[in-house]
Amino acid sequence: MLKEFREFAMKGNVVDLAVGVVIGAAFGSIVTSLVGDIIMPIVGAISGGLDFSNYYTPLSKAVMATNLADAKKQGAVLAWGNFLTLTLNFIIVAFVLFVVIRFMNGLKRRDEEAPAPSKPTRQEELLTEIRDLLKKS
Repeated sequence: MLKEFREFAMKGNVVDLAVGVVIGAAFGSIVTSLVGDIIMPIVGAISGGLDFSNYYTPLSKAVMATNLADAKKQGAVLAWGNFLTLTLNFIIVAFVLFVVIRFMNGLKRRDEEAPAPSKPTRQEELLTEIRDLLKKS
């Protein structure tokens, strides 16, 4: 059973998948930092520092708080601002990933070798043979 498990774990697909997950997690941290530390401050500066995360609609008359955390303690609230913030963050992260992957695919295409020359046509082969025969005589 141990031998069978070792064979399973060492198959190329499993190892490739594990490497992909680790690299994906590291890349996710880079994208999160790019969005949180570079893009969002620019968006905040453009929008005048708007923060939707504390916007909510009370669903109970007992809710009188001015921020979401205290409002949740007082009663039921519809935290639509937090949902909006997370949705905007998702859209920004998805767009950044799209741009990065598009850029990487462009680099990949540029680095690929030129396609192999196409096989000569029958006419070209005959002309080559005629040329070679003329050179011999």
